[in-house]
Amino acid sequence: MARRVRTFLAGWLGLELLHSKSSPKHVQDVIIETPHGPVTKQIRLAGRTIDLTFFAVTRALDIVINDIWSRHKKRLGLAGNKAKLEMLISKLADPLIFSSSCTLIMFAWLYTPDRLPRAYNNWIKSAAAVDMRLLQLLRQFRDGTLEYGTEKPDPNTLKEMCKDYKWPVEWSDYVKTIPVPCHVIHLKDGHNCEYHAIARLVRSFFWALKTYLPLNLILVARNPSIKTMKRAIKSAIRSSAFLGTFIALFFYGICLARSRIGPYILGTSTESRQKIEAGINIGGGCLLCGWSVLVENPSRRRELGLFVAPRAMATIMPRTYSLKNQWKETLAFSLSTAVVFTAVTEKPNRVRGLLGKILQVVLVK
Repeated sequence: MARRVRTFLAGWLGLELLHSKSSPKHVQDVIIETPHGPVTKQIRLAGRTIDLTFFAVTRALDIVINDIWSRHKKRLGLAGNKAKLEMLISKLADPLIFSSSCTLIMFAWLYTPDRLPRAYNNWIKSAAAVDMRLLQLLRQFRDGTLEYGTEKPDPNTLKEMCKDYKWPVEWSDYVKTIPVPCHVIHLKDGHNCEYHAIARLVRSFFWALKTYLPLNLILVARNPSIKTMKRAIKSAIRSSAFLGTFIALFFYGICLARSRIGPYILGTSTESRQKIEAGINIGGGCLLCGWSVLVENPSRRRELGLFVAPRAMATIMPRTYSLKNQWKETLAFSLSTAVVFTAVTEKPNRVRGLLGKILQVVLVK
């Protein structure tokens, strides 16, 4: 108990120290009416350490949930089919965490990119290698700027793309062309959805390999051997295949929702097509892409799941908020660090992944 209290207080004081420094990003100009007329006043907002708090909360939840699950299995002592079911649940837990997190992240990346950290947002853009006008087009269907069967002021997004990619200009007529062909989603990869998915996979694989292979080889350069070199190359290929599959499934999921499966479920009317374009198509890609993590080995799936979970949490929680509620974030961070640090000193194996190994070196050994 004493260790928990000490860690809790250390976490509270540490975060308060970080909060003491103001940031221009967390200041809002507010117009206040006074007897002498409107006056602009700067109000300080909280949320500067929100990503750190999300990280701590995610790790604490992982420890607590795994502890509850382990006690549950030990208490029941299941055998036969029930034991197989629990084993399946255990194996799918990390992929499910990753997949559900990626669903939120990719949906936010397309429709509300400001909810993601700027560096993470830019990295996804680089990996996706997509014409930004396509993302703009998809957002315009989402916010109602574009509607099938309705003549509205044309923002010229698709007209410009038709000109640049040498597509028929009729595709930009949302009264005559319902729906916009999947060829637009494929950009330069033709009309076939499956070919586009394969082309995406291949391009993304080699794009990722240019990063993963040198990095993995550098990590084994200190003690090189044929065995470690083979392991490094294999790991780079596997990680590149994972990322390539992720991107391919994202875009193929969009095609499945808008042309392969969606119309058979929702119908082919103008209203149904509009519903699909307003977010169901992107939802299909978001739901599908995360399962690419099954390409990775189990330990890597766990690391990836714990890596993306805090970012997914950030998409559904405000990044800035009123300063009067800052104590709630501080409380969440302090409780979470108390859970993590106590676990790593009492039962080190409960803190999973690379973080657990680092904390064991720092706090235990």
